[in-house]
Amino acid sequence: MATVPGRPAATRPLIYSMAVSLDGFIAGPGGEIGWAAPDEELMRFHNRQTREIGAHLCGRGLYEDMLPWETAEQTRSGPLEVEFAGIWKAIPKVVFSTTLQRVEGNARLAGGDVTGEVAGLTGQPGPGVVSAGGARFAATLIKLDLIDEYRQFVNPVVLGGGTPYFPPLGRRLDVELLETRTFGSGVVYLRFRRLPGGRGPGQ
Repeated sequence: MATVPGRPAATRPLIYSMAVSLDGFIAGPGGEIGWAAPDEELMRFHNRQTREIGAHLCGRGLYEDMLPWETAEQTRSGPLEVEFAGIWKAIPKVVFSTTLQRVEGNARLAGGDVTGEVAGLTGQPGPGVVSAGGARFAATLIKLDLIDEYRQFVNPVVLGGGTPYFPPLGRRLDVELLETRTFGSGVVYLRFRRLPGGRGPGQ
């Protein structure tokens, strides 16, 4: 696992995992995400991966988008969705926001020390991973070179625009492919690890 200057070596990797279109977007031009709805096979895989999450960091947008899952055990009937809701509720969450006054469930508000929060959570002993979500918040972590693993669920669709998985960096980011899997729906799972450095010659 790569070490970031000023950040202790992590015990648990920080991952960024999202569904993505073939042209690299996590949402369409109007914020559409329906194209990424998982089928049963993919949902089972998501549930297994979510069980590995020891803590989750996000911004206000994703926190509010995920709030319905706090009560999904009462509002949804699908067994895989109910299973996911139970897993999700149990995960400790850290929400970065300057406008929220309070958060619900197993969550707490954080200040502006993103690097310190990441170091504290990833440095805790134990199995599993720490996840980060939300395009704007993840962009901050990517620019700070804090993400250890990038996980993409590449969907067989071209959106033509929207919210990109990666923000503009102005530099090269070197990664190593660790794992691939193809699902019956045509979705391809790609798991990459960030390599040290990340800048090309002369950059």
